Amino acid sequence: MKIAFLAPEYPHPNMVGHAGGIGTSILNLGKALSQLGHTISVLVYGQQEDAYFVEDGIHFYKIKNVKIKGLSLILTQKKVERSINSLYDSGKIEIVEAPDWTGFTAFIKPKCPLVIRENGSDTYFCYLDNRKVKYKNKFLERRALKKADGIISVSAYTGNLTNELLGLNKKFTVIPNSIDASVFVTEQNNSKKLTILYFGTLIRKKGLLELPEIFNIVHETNKEVELILVGRDSGDIKSGSASTWQLMQPLFNESAIKKVTYLGAVDYFKIRDLISNATVCVFPTFAEALPVSWLEAMAMEKAIVASNIGWAREMIEDGKEGFLVHPTNHEEYAARILELLKNPFKQQAFGKAARQKVKAQFSHDLVAKQSVAFYKTLVTS
Repeated sequence: MKIAFLAPEYPHPNMVGHAGGIGTSILNLGKALSQLGHTISVLVYGQQEDAYFVEDGIHFYKIKNVKIKGLSLILTQKKVERSINSLYDSGKIEIVEAPDWTGFTAFIKPKCPLVIRENGSDTYFCYLDNRKVKYKNKFLERRALKKADGIISVSAYTGNLTNELLGLNKKFTVIPNSIDASVFVTEQNNSKKLTILYFGTLIRKKGLLELPEIFNIVHETNKEVELILVGRDSGDIKSGSASTWQLMQPLFNESAIKKVTYLGAVDYFKIRDLISNATVCVFPTFAEALPVSWLEAMAMEKAIVASNIGWAREMIEDGKEGFLVHPTNHEEYAARILELLKNPFKQQAFGKAARQKVKAQFSHDLVAKQSVAFYKTLVTS
């Protein structure tokens, strides 16, 4: 098949802007589809120039947004529409997939089938983060999903909650995010240092303002444990602060913060070394759809303490592949971390079970085949 992905981000040095979970999921899926012999195109808008290049057999189209006050969004949508239709008319694509975030495809009318993959809309994340969603975003997201030819959701929780929040009754097929488990393979960690690793954006919705309180409790019991934070700092909408890291620091007690290291954003491909060297990975988040970061840690056989909300139960069975605890339950969250830190056998058992689950349910080749089967129902219908 000839499959196109439309996205606002992509983790490639030629692309401008930060690439998060959407870009990473497209990277993993696109690579797997290409390896299966399909032709893959990636259209990334919001770029500084219009450009085209090919790398590892994948066709990349950089699209510069149209900037005219009050008309930028609709004109950029129409520019993207022309690009998609031109590729379809020339036989270069058969189907296009886009994320649900901010409903960018609401006024795009492609000649080919359009699939929306629900990685979490703004409406969805605002609800989970207990914030008010912008009317414009909710309107666009609802319209985009209503007119889509097919909908994939990365988790049943995300699909059901999205329908509920947007007042829809759209049928969706659950196909999770994926990773290449052969790339995320842990090396033996001979270090005796005990480290807790969080990697992802530093932002309130991912539980980063809960983590200091949790670590303070851990530190009271074990003064040698270190907390390593990796990821882009983000502003905080609720307080108006330009930095979540600045909000976090006063929440650590005077002794605990001496054991905290914030590395900032690191190259995507350096994450593997950091995961490999960690003792325990923590994800105390309030808002996800089906996070790739968790899959990466699971594939590298890491003991995990994560949030117990919705999507989490579709990834991790509590007490088997990791521990699931609500982020605001600081005492229990810390207790689970301490339990793993002092029990290498349990660390190993959880890690091995987690990797096995990734290979069985979230491997990129399996998810690629599921996606193709879904695409074919739309192209041939």
